[in-house]
Amino acid sequence: MKVKQIFLALLLLFMATTATLQAGSAEHGAPANTEGSTVKHTYQPKSMSELAVSFWETTGLNAIFNTDDGEVAIDPSGASKEMSPFESSLGRIIMILIVFVLFYLAIAKGFEPLLLLPIAFGGLLANIPLAHMTGPHGMLGVIYNMGIANEFFPLLIFMGVGAMTDFGPLLANPKTALLGGAAQFGIFGSLVGAVALGFDLQSASAISIIGGADGPTSIFIANRLAPEMLGAIAVAAYSYMALVPVIQPPIMKLLTTEEERKIQMGIQRKVHSREKLIFPILVLMLSILILPESTPLIGAFAFGNFAKESGVVDRLSDTMQNALINTVTIFLGLGVGSKLAADKFLVIESLGIMVIGLLAFAAGTAMGVLMAKIMNKFSKEPINPLIGAAGVSAVPMAARVVSKVGSDAKPGNILLMHAMGPNVAGVIGSAVAAGVLLSIFK
Repeated sequence: MKVKQIFLALLLLFMATTATLQAGSAEHGAPANTEGSTVKHTYQPKSMSELAVSFWETTGLNAIFNTDDGEVAIDPSGASKEMSPFESSLGRIIMILIVFVLFYLAIAKGFEPLLLLPIAFGGLLANIPLAHMTGPHGMLGVIYNMGIANEFFPLLIFMGVGAMTDFGPLLANPKTALLGGAAQFGIFGSLVGAVALGFDLQSASAISIIGGADGPTSIFIANRLAPEMLGAIAVAAYSYMALVPVIQPPIMKLLTTEEERKIQMGIQRKVHSREKLIFPILVLMLSILILPESTPLIGAFAFGNFAKESGVVDRLSDTMQNALINTVTIFLGLGVGSKLAADKFLVIESLGIMVIGLLAFAAGTAMGVLMAKIMNKFSKEPINPLIGAAGVSAVPMAARVVSKVGSDAKPGNILLMHAMGPNVAGVIGSAVAAGVLLSIFK
């Protein structure tokens, strides 16, 4: 018993001595004020009226209505600039209203809520005054630097999309790959348009990829060619992906007749599992030999698909199809939404990018439909021109929209699997187009 008491006494004495030494070292050994250290502010007593004024100055209402407060906007890289009176007041209100419109489209109309909801919520958080949510230590800034600025999230998305993709419809009807290629016209058409509007070739190349309606590829290209435009390009690409059900149907109906929309396509042949296993490796090998610049995107896409078709790593495939892509979609949406801040979005350059992107996406959709009309004229088997609209790489949104428009024209006319052929071809096509654009500047 005495031994135990002596041991406890020695232990307490040792702890007390250690604490005393550490306190003395901190007091005498540490410099009074070094660069990067936190400066402790002494509280000054205030009257009730001064406390009320101090509280008012920290409110969001004051930040919005007081245009002379000198509020500073900080981006994920740490760069800061003073916000203009418009950006800190009316601009914020406009962006918050836009965010609520996006909420309405996602929830009430069901327009790709998995994309639109996190993007819109990120936009709401980005427009909170004084919180610096988009700064390097803010939540949105951390997310942006974690996976968008370094191109990591787009590769993970491509991996998940690859694991969810079935190349069966494309292999069953290989000529539909032409529709995926035709829809890439929007990319190269908008490249010419952007240059004509005064953008330099490198910036125009980054903007033009929006025409493929491929968010991950847009981020990948913008980060390489025009990182200063990354935010606006990412917002445009993902916004148009989410708004496929709004943008595409009017174009499809304008370019097709009622009879063409009612065309029923025949039953596809059954594709052997070995064909599906070999195809992603074949696509990857071709990209390695011909266009290595496209291999980061195509490699991630091919890996996800190969894991799925191998049939021996079901747990990995299931993770890529569900947990991984869902988690990354949350972060990606919030990160893209961070660029909906008023000081980033409500500028002439961003609005120009949005307009060019919309025209590029519309041109890609139109060219796909027109190519399908031409193929239908010369094909022995009927081809519904609507499936050409699925040639953009918004998977599987574009294919679902095609199927809906087809079933509206003729109930029971299911075009989904036929549209998936050009849809997955469009994914590969946009990655190839990205590789071509990157190779120009080597």
